[in-house]
Amino acid sequence: MLNKLARPFFYTFILLMLKLMLFRLFLFDDAGWSRLPADGLALLAILCLVELATSAAWKRMCFFIVNFIFSLILFASTVYYSYYGSVPTYTALLALKQVMQIRASVESTVRPGYFLFFADLIVLIAVWMAYRKKMRFAATMKSNLAWKTGVMVIALVCIFVSGRYIQSGGSIANENAELESLGFLDYQVSAAIKLSREDEAAKGGSLQDTAAKLDKLEADYPLQTRAKKLDKPAYFGAAKGKNLIIVQLEAFQNFPIHLSLGGQVLTPVLNRLTDEGLYFPHVFQQIGQGNTADAEFMSNTSIYPTGKIAMSMGYGDRELPSLPRLLQKYGYEASTFHVNDVKFWDRNKLYPALHFDHYYDKPFYKNDHFNDFGPSDEELYKLGMDKILARAKQNKPFYAQFVTVSSHHPFKIPDDRKRIAIPESMQGTQLGDYLAAVNYTDYALGTFIDRLKQEGLWDNTVLVVYGDHFGLQPQDNDPAFIKSQLGITYDPVVSRFNIPLVIHVPGNDKGKVIEQAGGQLDFLPTVANLLGVNLKSEHFTAFGHDLLNIERNTFGMRYYLPTGSFINNDILFVPGKGFDDGTAVSIKSLEPVKDISPYRQDYEYTLKLLKLSDEYVRLLPKRAP
Repeated sequence: MLNKLARPFFYTFILLMLKLMLFRLFLFDDAGWSRLPADGLALLAILCLVELATSAAWKRMCFFIVNFIFSLILFASTVYYSYYGSVPTYTALLALKQVMQIRASVESTVRPGYFLFFADLIVLIAVWMAYRKKMRFAATMKSNLAWKTGVMVIALVCIFVSGRYIQSGGSIANENAELESLGFLDYQVSAAIKLSREDEAAKGGSLQDTAAKLDKLEADYPLQTRAKKLDKPAYFGAAKGKNLIIVQLEAFQNFPIHLSLGGQVLTPVLNRLTDEGLYFPHVFQQIGQGNTADAEFMSNTSIYPTGKIAMSMGYGDRELPSLPRLLQKYGYEASTFHVNDVKFWDRNKLYPALHFDHYYDKPFYKNDHFNDFGPSDEELYKLGMDKILARAKQNKPFYAQFVTVSSHHPFKIPDDRKRIAIPESMQGTQLGDYLAAVNYTDYALGTFIDRLKQEGLWDNTVLVVYGDHFGLQPQDNDPAFIKSQLGITYDPVVSRFNIPLVIHVPGNDKGKVIEQAGGQLDFLPTVANLLGVNLKSEHFTAFGHDLLNIERNTFGMRYYLPTGSFINNDILFVPGKGFDDGTAVSIKSLEPVKDISPYRQDYEYTLKLLKLSDEYVRLLPKRAP
């Protein structure tokens, strides 16, 4: 009797332990033999609770269901890690409804080996089908009291020891290192505890107090903002009263700029912009779970994503301090254009939270079936141009945001829209597809600029163009292959997260390269300076900096890289369990930096800055429905 009662419990435990080892193998290239106790105790605790709550008649079925759910979670988490480079917590479940919108992108990251999580389930179903008559449990079978008592004791011991594991790993800022230390299950509990503590801590604060803490942090960190001693900031008001257009290019990295492929210039339009405007070659993405939507959020708020949830989903119910709100005080009308359904990533909440006057989504455009999203960038710009022309004819300034999608992963564009020939050596590769998509995106931008010039808007408009995040997937693109094909050094971290930022300023046709390092949080302060908007006078709290008036910048990145990662004028740093076991790469030479000791203060500053940003956004008031 005891053997029959215990069999489903032990079989399920063994199978799930093997899957936890497989999960570690996929993520860390190591089965994690030394970490087995952390995984095993947490798993035992859960299975003991299932055992205690399940009657003997339903035991096999219940443990099979637990096995299936657990396998599905591990499979999804592995795919998620392959796509994002970060381990999902339970909050990522809120984004499941977005998967169908990016199905092609997600499917391309799935590897055949991931389906090993379900191999035993197929075997178990086959065995059950063959022997189901012999395997029935009698519904009247009674549980063994000694067995149940033993299970309860084991559960209590496992919960207690797991709690100690969680307590010991709670101080690790690096999520991936914390997962490796605690195991998948304890990591989820740790994430929930941290989130609860952060929410509780924010309840007793105020926006004014947090802004004061930020001012003090900046003042105590002399390496951060040594602005030049000028009567007024450089470029302040250089484009005062001008229209503002911000174009966010989908999955656009910086390396194609000024690059040719077999004599074919990849980005001729952006090349001209860099030659005539302000070009920032050392700018990096800082997005969170929301990817493109998070880039929109940051460029319009200068607030860090929390990394726990897409900001459009978690904070779309707030009154977000934003660029549209700032400019509306100066008579601007703010509109945003995106060819996807506005409900994708809850933009129907994000745009009102940012206080855009108008948004134009999928129903407004002619669908030329360019890719899975529908309309092409050319259609995006055609409609956008018609709308902003109507505003311009009223002699009133406007702010227009364009979010492109033609270069979206997996970078498949119609053959009749390709404008360059991909060499045979890159045919069928993601690199080849990516370059063709990037080239089309650049061309479409050129049609928009030509129209601005034709309509007489070019000389009265600030145009900001930047990439939202990386495009090339690391698992599909060997840096050595990229170098052999393009003749460039491609670092799998620095080059991957390096995005372009180019600004056209009317009346300033002499191009200038700004070597200052920056991130997406710096866009709003930089644009505000050009338009003559003083953020201090407006009592606007920005967590980024004006890239035209800073000598040294340090900023964090917490998704695709773990919390504690930062970039400054010299390096991109990724922590281990802390600072001392971290690694660094020069953002200019792309060579490893061995001596990281001079950057400890940058690491500590970044963690404090992220914490204050999270505190600030949690305190923002909710807006009226």
